[in-house]
Amino acid sequence: MDVYFDNVGGDHLRAALEVAKPRARFAICGMISGYNDEKPVPGPDNLAAMVIKSISMRGFLVLDHFDILPEFIADMAGWLADGRVTYRDTVVSGLENAPQAFIGLFSGENLGKMLVKLN
Repeated sequence: MDVYFDNVGGDHLRAALEVAKPRARFAICGMISGYNDEKPVPGPDNLAAMVIKSISMRGFLVLDHFDILPEFIADMAGWLADGRVTYRDTVVSGLENAPQAFIGLFSGENLGKMLVKLN
């Protein structure tokens, strides 16, 4: 792997470090696997791979690029309108189906975002 975008951390980051090619680049924007941990969890035990493979890893937040938000919104609106950027999501209708939609998140029943449409 030459480039890796991570917002999960934990075992996913560990696995990515294992298969990274020399001089791979990692963009880190979150560590959701540990957000609800009550105590700090040790990080990947293979961080030495960053040295051995000369991996570059950089963290970032969306706020780091807030200055170009208007340009991004204009560009993305055009790309969505002309089909250059597409997305898929899962829409479940009815608030009464929200619990099942939530449970479905944990069994992979959704494609993209799981949305509940209120009727």
